[in-house]
Amino acid sequence: MHLAPSAPDPSRRRTGIPLAVAALAVTTLALGVAAPANAAADDLLDENAIAPHAAPYGTFVDVYTANSSANTTPETNPAIGVLSGMLDLWQPGATWDTGRATDVGAAVLDANIARNVEVARTRTAADETAAWIFDRRHQSYSAIDGLGPAASAFREAMNAGTTIPDAIPADATTVRYDDAGNASGRWADPNSELGSVVALVDTVRGPSASSNPSKNFFSYKRPFRWVDDSIIVPALMPVRKPDSEAASDGGFPSGHTNAAYLASFALADAAPQYQDLLIANAAEIGDSRIVAGMHSSLDVIGGRVLATALAAASLNDPANAELRAAASAEAQGLIDTLPAPASTSTLDDADYDALAQRYRDRMTYGLPSTGVAGLPARVPAGAEVLLEHRLPYLDAEQRRWVLHSTAIDSGHAVLDDPEGWGRLNLFDASNGYGAFDTDVTVTMDAGSGGFAAADEWRNDIDGSGSLTKDGSGTLVLSGDNTYTGGTIVDDGIVQATSPTALGTGDLSVTGGSLVEATSGLAVGGDFTQAKDAALELSVENAAPALSIAGTATLGGTLRVGLPAEAPASPLRLIAYGARAADTTFDAVELTGAGAGFDGALDYRADGVYLVDVTAPGETPGTPAPGIPAPGIPAPGIPAPGASDTAAGGDSAAAIGTSAARPTTDRIARTGGEGSPVGLLIGGVLLVSAGGVVLLSRLRRLARR
Repeated sequence: MHLAPSAPDPSRRRTGIPLAVAALAVTTLALGVAAPANAAADDLLDENAIAPHAAPYGTFVDVYTANSSANTTPETNPAIGVLSGMLDLWQPGATWDTGRATDVGAAVLDANIARNVEVARTRTAADETAAWIFDRRHQSYSAIDGLGPAASAFREAMNAGTTIPDAIPADATTVRYDDAGNASGRWADPNSELGSVVALVDTVRGPSASSNPSKNFFSYKRPFRWVDDSIIVPALMPVRKPDSEAASDGGFPSGHTNAAYLASFALADAAPQYQDLLIANAAEIGDSRIVAGMHSSLDVIGGRVLATALAAASLNDPANAELRAAASAEAQGLIDTLPAPASTSTLDDADYDALAQRYRDRMTYGLPSTGVAGLPARVPAGAEVLLEHRLPYLDAEQRRWVLHSTAIDSGHAVLDDPEGWGRLNLFDASNGYGAFDTDVTVTMDAGSGGFAAADEWRNDIDGSGSLTKDGSGTLVLSGDNTYTGGTIVDDGIVQATSPTALGTGDLSVTGGSLVEATSGLAVGGDFTQAKDAALELSVENAAPALSIAGTATLGGTLRVGLPAEAPASPLRLIAYGARAADTTFDAVELTGAGAGFDGALDYRADGVYLVDVTAPGETPGTPAPGIPAPGIPAPGIPAPGASDTAAGGDSAAAIGTSAARPTTDRIARTGGEGSPVGLLIGGVLLVSAGGVVLLSRLRRLARR
C-alpha cells in the first residue's frame, strides 16, 4: 500500500459537528449556560507516568548488544526478555516438537493457528503474489515502498536493486528464486548518493538485531507444522525447510517482520516526512508473512515488538550519532529537490483513518486477551528517539508523553512487557498526541523549516490537559478532539480542520492567528481574543463558522472569506451564549464577496451577523427573520437575532436614532476595483465588496 506522507494540508476540511457535540452546543447557546470548567490540577498526570521501568535484563537500549547466541535466557538476552510474555502462553520443550501451551495460552494459540487457516482459505491471487514478492525480496529493498511518492527517487539515489520480479514466475512452484540485488550484489550501495542512508539501514539491522536467538529459545513451530503445507502459498514451497531442520526454523518471532520494521525505522529517521507510511508498510510486509503461511499472527506481533526495541537502541547508541546526522542530511537534500506531489500529503482523512485503524488491528490481530485491561501505559527508556526527527519541536520529555498517550490498552497477549515496548503505537505517535495528560506547550519556529515550521496532529486527542501554541510556526489540529483543559494561541498559527479540533474547553487567542478550516468550528467554553490576535473564518453555508458555547470576549482582527456569490443575509458568522460587554473586533477584513455586496457586521444577542445593507428590509440591528433559534431561550436570554442591547455593548439597532454617534476610523482597501467604502456606526461595521476592506476602530471605554 503506497500512500503519500502525512503533512499539513490547508485545503482539507472535516465537516459536520458530531451529534453529541451539536446537541451540547445547541442547548448551551439556547439556555445561556456557562462554559465548562477546565480540568482540576489533580486530573493531570505527573512525570512519574512516563518514568522508565527496568526489566529483569535491565533497560533494552543499554544492553541491546547482549542479543547474541551466547545469551539464551530472558534475564541475559534482552531480545528474549522483551518477548517473555510468550512464556505465559507457551512453554518450550526439550526439542522443537515437544513444547506445550499453558492453560492461559491454549485459547490464544488455538486462535492464532486458526487465523492462519482462515487467511489461507480467503487469500486472493494478488495476495499470494504480494506474499511471494515480500518473501523473496530483500526486506530493506521492500521497506523503500513506504517512502510513497518519493520511493522511486530514493531507489535511484541509493542504487537499490532487486532481481525478484513483480509477478510470480510460472516455474516458481518448483524453482527457488533468491534476490541477487543490484549489479554489486547488494540491496543498495553504501557509496551511492544516499550512502549514509544505506549505511544507517545496515547498521540498525546489524549483528545485534537478529531474531534467531529468540526463535531458538521459544521454539514455537511455524503454522504449516501445526496444520499442513496447504496453508503455504504454492510458489513458496521451494523455500520451505524440511522438518529435519525444524529445530533451527522456529516461527516466533518473525524474522522478516523484524527486518522490515528495522529498515523502516532507519529510513524514517532519515526521512521522517514519511514515517507513518514507512511504519504502515512494515506492517504490510509483516502481514504478508501470515498470508504466505510462513508465520502466525503471534510471530508477526513478536517481530514488530522486537524491532521497535532494537531500532530505538541502535538509534540511541552514541556510536551511531554521526551516521544518523549524515543520513538525515542526505535524505533531506534529496527531498528538497522533489516536486511538490512527492513531498506533500495526498492522504485524505478517510484514507488516513482507515490506515490507522488497520495498523491498530494488526498490533493485536484480535487474538484473545490474557491480561488485565486498563493498566497505565509504560514508556521504555530511550523510546522517544523514534520520534526525535518526526517531532523535532518537542523535547524528549514531551515525546515520551506522546508515546504514552498513543499506546494501546493493556491485557493483549505478549504485549505487556515490563518496559512497555509492546504497547507502543508508532503509527499514531508519528501524528502527534493522543491525549493531553498534562498541560502541553508547543513552540514551533517558521524559520526552522520542516516539521518545526508546520505540522499536523491527526489523532483524536482527549485528556484533562491544555494546549498552548507558541512560536511563529503553524500547528494543524484535525482530530475529533475532546480534551478539556482549553486552548491558548500565543503566537503563530493554529489551524482547526475538524469541528471539534479545539476540544471542549475555553479558547484564548492572545497572539498569532486561529484559522477555521472546517464547516462549523465549535468552542466548548468561553472565547477570548486579544487586540494583537486574528481570527480567520470561512463561510461555506448558512451555519455559523464558529459556535461558542460560553461567553465571547471579542477583539483584534476578524478575517472572513466569503463565497463568490453574495451570502444569504442575514448570515450569522459567529454564534455565542453571550458577549462580554463593550467588546467588538478592532478590525475586519472581508474577501471573496461578489461585486455589489455591501455588508455590515451586526453584534446581536446570539452572535455576530453579516447583513447586506442593500437588501430590502435589511436594517442592521433588527431581528433576523427566518433564522430559527437554536432552542427555546431561557427567561431573560435575548431571542436569537435580537439586538445586543442587554449586554451593555455596542448595538447596531441604534442606527438612525439620536443615540447613535457616527464615527469613521481608519479604512483601507486592498485589491479589487472602486473606491473604499466603509463606516463604523454605533457598533456596526459597514463594508463594501470588490476587494479586501479593512476597518479599524479604537475600543470604547466601558459604560459606567
